[in-house]
Amino acid sequence: MAHNDETSGQTKDAGHTMHLERHARRVNPAHAITPDELRHVHMVGIGGVGMSGVARILLDRGYTVTGSDMKDSLTILALRAAGAVIATEHKAENLDLAGDTPTCVVTSFAAIPQDNPELVSARERGIPVVTRSDVLGALLLDHDALLIAGTHGKTSTTSLAVIALQQAGMDPSFAVGGQLSTTGTNAHHGTGSVFVAEADESDASLLTYSPNVAVVTNIEADHLDFYGSEQSYVHVFDEFADRIVDGGYLVVCVDDPHAAALAERIVQQGNRINVIGYGTSDACTRHPSIPVGAEITEITPKPDRTDALIRISLPAHASANNSAGEANEAETSTHRVEMHIPGKHMVLNAVAAIVSSVLVGADRERAVSGVNGFQGVRRRFESHGTISHVYYEGASVYDDYAHHPTEVRAVLTAAREKIQAMDPVEGHQRRVIVVFQPHMYSRTEEFASEFAEALSLADEAIVMDIYGAREKPIPGVTSDLIIDQMTISAHAAHRVDEVPRMVSSIAGPGDIILTMGAGTVTMLADPIVAALHEPVQ
Repeated sequence: MAHNDETSGQTKDAGHTMHLERHARRVNPAHAITPDELRHVHMVGIGGVGMSGVARILLDRGYTVTGSDMKDSLTILALRAAGAVIATEHKAENLDLAGDTPTCVVTSFAAIPQDNPELVSARERGIPVVTRSDVLGALLLDHDALLIAGTHGKTSTTSLAVIALQQAGMDPSFAVGGQLSTTGTNAHHGTGSVFVAEADESDASLLTYSPNVAVVTNIEADHLDFYGSEQSYVHVFDEFADRIVDGGYLVVCVDDPHAAALAERIVQQGNRINVIGYGTSDACTRHPSIPVGAEITEITPKPDRTDALIRISLPAHASANNSAGEANEAETSTHRVEMHIPGKHMVLNAVAAIVSSVLVGADRERAVSGVNGFQGVRRRFESHGTISHVYYEGASVYDDYAHHPTEVRAVLTAAREKIQAMDPVEGHQRRVIVVFQPHMYSRTEEFASEFAEALSLADEAIVMDIYGAREKPIPGVTSDLIIDQMTISAHAAHRVDEVPRMVSSIAGPGDIILTMGAGTVTMLADPIVAALHEPVQ
């Protein structure tokens, strides 16, 4: 990802400033939300993963929560059981579901149209309309805030940090962008002083927070439909680092060149905050100006997990409340990490979780023990079963949320490493088969070549029609833009219900089958398992 050159600096600077001003107007409310405005929160689109998590925490804290969504779901049923009053249609009268006027109305500007009757009514009645991030920011105020940012890996790293802190006996509050397998929930109001949350950069809402410890897993151009330029996207992480409290920590993956460059820029600015790097030995060596908190000295893929040896070098009394630049002598220790979700990227996420957990007070041995027991997050290399039918014996089906070329590449690389570590199947070469659904027309248009290259790491692919999400179709932008550039056998699937049959005609014993994407493809893993258990006709 190359930065723009300086030949037209004035024009680019003006455009960059315009985008940042637009972000500020969309992200920040006219006033900072106060604790009193949380007394009765009405949430439009309450069933979404991010909104529902905040709703759970508000309910646990004893606040009144009302809301609306288009239909019932297991999430909404659970929120009702916890005390929320929720309507399954959008209308102005929903603001009075609890019998009193809400102190604020929460919405997602990306997902909910501004002519929504509840938003219109709230503005007419003078009720503050704010974002989820505004409410989350208010909830963070009385905690040591550990926030996980980056283009990829936020949900996994946040979840790993939660498990590490729980294993250390710290009972953190948390808000995660996925459901933890161990807890069955995406949010929790804990009794401890630490609050762990994802810092979402998709709409610059990460600039709402002022963390004690911030992790940046990686930086790669994305969400250009919002940012308008790569430069604007990259710069938002510098702004995020500027929001870390004095004496706090910026924890950065040095394997990622743009995250490492961010760390180097912050180091050059002085000692207002502490900078800690983590990554593989080679990457740590390439960036000598970045203090190393954890170094991965060895990674070993195995059939059922990925093992790694790490060396942690952190002050014995490191704390998010230390003064920046405080001269504490580093204490070095070596640990073995055993990740049950395959891939180097997951090892990096685990190390980020360990380092950041230690910085907010966790014992390092317990933090490592926690990540070693990590069972995953829904839709992150999530197993849906192994096939016993004779024609497909030993084939396994997984589902993953990957919807960016880098994520696709990381997951398919992990799948290939997993297969290479497995025993061979007599009479059949194990293969990786991917079922991919592109997410959004703009992303497909922008990254078609990169998707094709990443998907070609599989042995065979089925590519579904684009899931448009909130976008309207773009003329000429279809899945064929990806398929036509792939170097492996690739099949187009125009209907969701035809995919299981297509997989059953391709798969063989011992294969790894991956459904991948952020749309309706998530519904296909179980039907594929069922199709592979049926006798071949």
